[in-house]
Amino acid sequence: MAKKEHTFEGICRDIKSRNFAPVYILMGEEPYFMDRITNMLLENVLNETEKDFNQVILYGADSDVAQVLNAARRFPMMSEYQLVVVREAQQIRNIEQLAHYVKSPLSSTVLVINYKYKTLDKRKALAVAADKNGVLFESKKVPDYKMPGFITSLLSERSVTIDPKAAQMLSDFLGNDLNRLAKELDKLIILLPQNAPKRITPDLVEQNIGISKEYNNYELIKALALKDVLKSNRIIQYFEKNPKNNPAQATLPVLFNYFSNLLIAFYSKDRSESGIMTALGLRSPYQTKDYMAGLRNYSAMKVFTIIGDIRTTDARSKGVENSSVPDSELLKELVYKILHT
Repeated sequence: MAKKEHTFEGICRDIKSRNFAPVYILMGEEPYFMDRITNMLLENVLNETEKDFNQVILYGADSDVAQVLNAARRFPMMSEYQLVVVREAQQIRNIEQLAHYVKSPLSSTVLVINYKYKTLDKRKALAVAADKNGVLFESKKVPDYKMPGFITSLLSERSVTIDPKAAQMLSDFLGNDLNRLAKELDKLIILLPQNAPKRITPDLVEQNIGISKEYNNYELIKALALKDVLKSNRIIQYFEKNPKNNPAQATLPVLFNYFSNLLIAFYSKDRSESGIMTALGLRSPYQTKDYMAGLRNYSAMKVFTIIGDIRTTDARSKGVENSSVPDSELLKELVYKILHT
């Protein structure tokens, strides 16, 4: 039987239930999930009186395999467990030598290896042993198109809801920088009333994050999907006047993502709202509205052309075959091509 893949949600549930694994190897590009799992273990494995004698935190730059092994092989004092956390473990030389211990770890030790921004070779002994005897978790970046759904899910853990438009505004503005996102959400949650249903609205985002609820990438996509020429041009003009909060480098990936998904929608066997939701992996019917409008107002061949135009604009914004045209003019030219050619 194939071993069950460890998910972030599943790992968190087990930790809250005090169902600890003897080894956690947390690796990958996205530090946010690794930090949350590690912090949950720091909060749940030991109580405050047990930590003095049974909690060890090591740093890869200052440690070697022998130190990690010595710490892991100790037995707890007046406690069921000891907790050993190795931060920045990607800096430890010869880390594969930990495999011998991980093949037969002490049940009284919870060993946590944070291997950030890199991944272990899953074919080698250390990863294989961790997957068999503990938790091997690869922390991956959340794709941009899944960010609104992720924001909604993240807030639901704290009994907070969010307007779909507000979620999209935050996603467009912050991208998939999850640590920055978490800080901004904390700021918004503090501002919510205590004795009323907690819901984050576009107005709250606009007033406290510095994003216009009328002139943002979300509204630009909506205007382009509807082929609303007047609104599209008003948004682009606003971007030109507020370049710091609306750089072309933030808008172009949003446009590329929308039209790439629209192309997938064109070739979907089922073009109903539910079919488009399934094809694009969307979580809410609200997210399908712009794609349904795009299917009505564009052809598949036109979308092919638009994707090429976006790629060309992106290259020119980075200086390729362009030494003088500012980003704002490039965006104006691109929007004109999308709407009129």
